[in-house]
Amino acid sequence: KVTSRYLDQSFPPPAKYGGRHTVTLIPGDGIGPELLNHIRELFRFCCVPVDFEVVRVDSSASSEDDINNAVTAIKRNGVALKGELNTTFPPSHKSRNNLLRTSLDLYASVMHCQSLSGVPTCHKDIDVFIIRENTEGEYSSVEHENVPGVVESLKIITRVNSLQISEYVFNLAREKGRRKVTAVHKANIMKLGDGLFLQCCKEVAAGYPEITFDNMIVDNTTMQLVTKPQHNVCAGLVGGSGLVPGVNYGKDYAVFETRTHEIFFVLHRLLASCLMLDHLNSYPL
Repeated sequence: KVTSRYLDQSFPPPAKYGGRHTVTLIPGDGIGPELLNHIRELFRFCCVPVDFEVVRVDSSASSEDDINNAVTAIKRNGVALKGELNTTFPPSHKSRNNLLRTSLDLYASVMHCQSLSGVPTCHKDIDVFIIRENTEGEYSSVEHENVPGVVESLKIITRVNSLQISEYVFNLAREKGRRKVTAVHKANIMKLGDGLFLQCCKEVAAGYPEITFDNMIVDNTTMQLVTKPQHNVCAGLVGGSGLVPGVNYGKDYAVFETRTHEIFFVLHRLLASCLMLDHLNSYPL
């Protein structure tokens, strides 16, 4: 069974330096630095007991020194608040987002999609968690050009990581009092890779008899989202993805971040910082 200090009520450890927490702050690209500076000012104004260690990452740099410095800082502090890092650079530039996740083994990407009061949407009463395996599958980042014009990308699926993410999801469902878990996959086509993932989900589900388990092909999932989002595993209809901050969890570290550049970007960063404070159990004095 997978164990994680994020499922342990004794975590996080007591704050240091007179009851204050130190959090790694990665401003990100574009308007990220400006907006995260507003979050810092808001924390200061509200007397939030959090100090930020700012680490800047240059997504356009060919060297990986910046991201290595960020990884070291997160290992030191345990928690980070991160802006979006650009991923549109040439193939020679590895995705800084992906390097951060794999270096820290942030295997669980968690988003809580729920209807917010005062935000008009087509559907009401949406309240679902979306959990994605963050370190393999399409995120393995293993690809090469066999001959000019022919690229091979490898989708890596392992039993160890599939069991790990499945255990995390069912543990979270039990902790949050959820009654149903749905696995989204493409096992009808990728019979070995996604088939292994689905089998691992079924094995873990057997240990949680109080939780209903089913599975859904990803094609059908996208259709269900816009017809019956309240009944399914994912919902993009709560006012836009700018209202749904995310967090990447590993066994030892947590990185809170925004997910997109949109109209709700300022609110997005504020919601991410609030999730971080809930995680730290640290609030304004």
